[in-house]
Amino acid sequence: MITLTWVYILAGLIFMAFAWMSVTDRENPTRLRNAAFWGLMAVSFLFGSYLGDLGNGVLLVGLVLIGGIGGLGQGRPATTSPEERRTLAARFGNRLFIPALIIPATALLGTLVLAKIDIGGRPLFDAKDPTLIALGLGVLLALVVGVAMFRPPATAPLQEGRRLMDAVGWAAILPQMLAALGAVFALAGVGQVVGGLVADVIPMNGPLIAVIAYCLGMALFTFIMGNAFAAFPVMTAAIGLPFVILQFDGDPAIVCAIGMLSGFCGTLLTPMAANFNVVPANLLELPDRNAAFNGVIRAQAPTALAMLGANIILMYALAFRF
Repeated sequence: MITLTWVYILAGLIFMAFAWMSVTDRENPTRLRNAAFWGLMAVSFLFGSYLGDLGNGVLLVGLVLIGGIGGLGQGRPATTSPEERRTLAARFGNRLFIPALIIPATALLGTLVLAKIDIGGRPLFDAKDPTLIALGLGVLLALVVGVAMFRPPATAPLQEGRRLMDAVGWAAILPQMLAALGAVFALAGVGQVVGGLVADVIPMNGPLIAVIAYCLGMALFTFIMGNAFAAFPVMTAAIGLPFVILQFDGDPAIVCAIGMLSGFCGTLLTPMAANFNVVPANLLELPDRNAAFNGVIRAQAPTALAMLGANIILMYALAFRF
């Protein structure tokens, strides 16, 4: 049976390769710092389950210190020139997107089909995490197809991966850290505390007030946390469940679905959502990429605010009528 542990091992080996390539890259003045950062990431994926809470906490502090003392430099491994890339783009056209499309297609196929396959009475995938396992398999399949199509040098996939991760830097792990923080908040009962504070300030004497408080709370907490999945358990426990659903009899499916969409409005507005707003700015090397509210966020702001208003209207119109 294929379990999520296999995916962790694969990710750990890749980060270990990044660390080795970084420490041997004499063109990078911060090669030791880069190697230490990706090396700690490799240790986390490969041995995190054996380190215990204290060990993982120390490892996390190490990552934060490395990122905080100047961040990561960018290695510049030998790769194709811009002219060569333009030639390849003209040669392959839209077929360039085939490896990228293989990943979501495999994830969908694995979730819907492969997760239901048994071999000798044992399931092919661990039933708890079929989508993540299929996603990992999709990455491997896309790599094989990409190598067969473009026939790059043997180390090109790892070198290009290192170049990409160096360009993103410490922000690459911010989503995972924020999601973990949301889980800690939920376990600590922050949702109940926030719900009590909101009830003290805002009189929940009607469903419209509760809907506005929930949707705005999801957007605001996501703005702070940077991750709607981290904000969802906190704000749903604070406002969505006790007020919108239980007190005013809102439909749970509609309330939770639109509540998540409201959280994504906060995602569009915050630099804390690194994977959506900071990483693209770094990859595109935007001139204001180091600003708190870079061009990506400013361009998304009108859409986010319009969507938030629409979500409030939709939840109020639909949640109490079905």
